[in-house]
Amino acid sequence: QVQVVESGGGLVQPGGSLRLSCAASGSIFSIGAMGWYRQAPGKERELVADITSGGSTNYADSVKGRFTTSRDTAKNTVYLQMNSLKPEDTAVYYCYYREYRNTMKYWGKGTLVTVSS
Repeated sequence: QVQVVESGGGLVQPGGSLRLSCAASGSIFSIGAMGWYRQAPGKERELVADITSGGSTNYADSVKGRFTTSRDTAKNTVYLQMNSLKPEDTAVYYCYYREYRNTMKYWGKGTLVTVSS
């Protein structure tokens, strides 16, 4: 069993910053990738950013230059630093963990980010 737990969401004003954290625990053998998706009300879940075991990162065009993902491999933890937040960034942010050479993703329950004045 693998558990994935996000933290760090909340209410922030436009232009502000938030840092999300995500920790994977349990039967962790070898991390293939960890990352972040988000789902806004009435919209489909979309990829925000991810980072592979080799350290390669990938970002949605809408967050490039504003969001940065990083990891602490010793803690099986990934972070999402979100700067210059916009109201359209409001969503539930979900973290996932994928094992090396496996396509299945384990998901967290999500953390709500609200960008509003």
